[in-house]
Amino acid sequence: MKKIFNIKNLYIKILVILFFVWFVSILISQQSKLNSYKKTQAYYQDKTTEAQEYQENLKSLKENINSPEYIEEMAREKLDMYYPNERVYIDVGTK
Repeated sequence: MKKIFNIKNLYIKILVILFFVWFVSILISQQSKLNSYKKTQAYYQDKTTEAQEYQENLKSLKENINSPEYIEEMAREKLDMYYPNERVYIDVGTK
């Protein structure tokens, strides 16, 4: 009778150990998924912040697009236009 009790006790111990190993493996896998989700969340938060900054820049550009200063700046930079009596010097030196 004592042998049967020892065998049952051994089976219970094995089952408890197996359950503990299974439980720990589930916890580890859940933690890795959680870390992955946190990285994804941080990535999309950065993208959202960048998009909001870009939107702010576009709003400020929209407000200033008809100002004489902006028009003059674009004419000088993009179209190489200058005032009629203005002298433009170009540095042709090489390094």
